[in-house]
Amino acid sequence: MGARQDLMEGQVAPHVLVVDDDPRLRRLLQRYLFEHGFRVSVAASAADARSSLEGIQPDAIVLDVSMPGENGLELTRALRDAGQDLPILLLTARGEPADRISGLESGADDYLGKPFEPRELLLRLKAHLRRNQPAPASDNLRVVRLGDKEFDPARMLLAGPRGNIHLTGGEAALLAVLARRPNEVFTREDIAKAMDMGEIGERAVDVQVTRLRRCIEPDPREPRFLHTIRGRGYVLKPGL
Repeated sequence: MGARQDLMEGQVAPHVLVVDDDPRLRRLLQRYLFEHGFRVSVAASAADARSSLEGIQPDAIVLDVSMPGENGLELTRALRDAGQDLPILLLTARGEPADRISGLESGADDYLGKPFEPRELLLRLKAHLRRNQPAPASDNLRVVRLGDKEFDPARMLLAGPRGNIHLTGGEAALLAVLARRPNEVFTREDIAKAMDMGEIGERAVDVQVTRLRRCIEPDPREPRFLHTIRGRGYVLKPGL
């Protein structure tokens, strides 16, 4: 009970949707996350998850990759295509780095190989939810101009001529890191640490950069704003 009180004190408990075809794992995660201050909904398949999302708007999704029918990667892509920008954390028995990169390329924010420690899942969920929170007003962060778009790091919001542009949690977190110190080169290691990316962080940075360029660049193949500095890392250069 103390853990629930610690997380929930002064705020609404975050809501997580757990999607996995293994009933034992669903029950375990439902109980564990509830005991640590989360509201939890569960679904046994991608179809069940779609039905749940018609009635709820969770703060994050924990999603198994290898499910019968529509798998986790396919559901992740569909959710991103539909404009869902909440954190998605994938679970899979295939934990090779190449599999994890594929998960990130599908639009997921994080990836855990099975078996995993529930505590690690909890810590990663909390990290992603923190990144999605607006920054305190005292940070005095400046809006950066990217051609006909503007990014507000304090609100984690990218806006264009036609309104807000959906960013995943990982894309928004990356842009926020770079936008806080524009025109400064960040190494992949610096970015991975700032984003709590874990063991595949530096490779995951490249994936997120590729995805972010699709959102902010007129031509992602010829970047105007998010530049690669060979042998060093990346730099954001705002401008018109």
